[in-house]
Amino acid sequence: METTLIYSVPFGCSFAAIAALEWSGLPYRLARVEARDPASKQHPAFLAINPLGQTPALLTHAGVPLLESMAILLHIAARTPHTGLGFAQGTPQYDRLNSVLSFLHTTFHAAFMPAFQASRAAPDDARAAVWREMAVEKVNKSLAHLERLLAGRAWLVSDNAPTIADAYLAATARWAEPLQLASLADYPHVARLLAALEQDPGIRFAHAIEAGLPAASQGGFLGHVALDQLALPAG
Repeated sequence: METTLIYSVPFGCSFAAIAALEWSGLPYRLARVEARDPASKQHPAFLAINPLGQTPALLTHAGVPLLESMAILLHIAARTPHTGLGFAQGTPQYDRLNSVLSFLHTTFHAAFMPAFQASRAAPDDARAAVWREMAVEKVNKSLAHLERLLAGRAWLVSDNAPTIADAYLAATARWAEPLQLASLADYPHVARLLAALEQDPGIRFAHAIEAGLPAASQGGFLGHVALDQLALPAG
């Protein structure tokens, strides 16, 4: 069976896995979850794959559920070692990839959470201002670290092409300015990398998929599958 990725919109971090699948050339299908639609998030077929109701979630080619962005991205890279999306374990490049991806998946992603919490607060909730202040501090601190990592480098890990780490950066750094937490112009290396990624066909494909627009795949995309049609894991 083909790999199937369950992704969410709008602006989900599952964007990274869509781009990585495009880059990989693996045959795959997509299943869409509307994050603002409770019925979509609580669909029985979705919950059978991930009882937490979170995306991304992957049904591997073996029909086994795989959860969490970092695990999914590493799985895609490991299945396609010829693509340069990842590196062999035990190499210095793998160590850097693992370190950078862990930072993005934990510290950087978590830096935005207080702002998301503030956006859901009641208008008279005095804690919202404190949460936003926390998010501004954490996001800018994380962007400063990324700026240092990118000094003298074209990409976060590889010298030649984007890896799964760059895909995850593209998925998460795009939250900074719409949430008014940081100006990417203050981080020229990060801004340069993100601008380069925006010209990449796989990234453009992921944007079109999220927006529900016609998307021309240069990878192995086989189309969407409805949640009702997902092949559920045995047991």
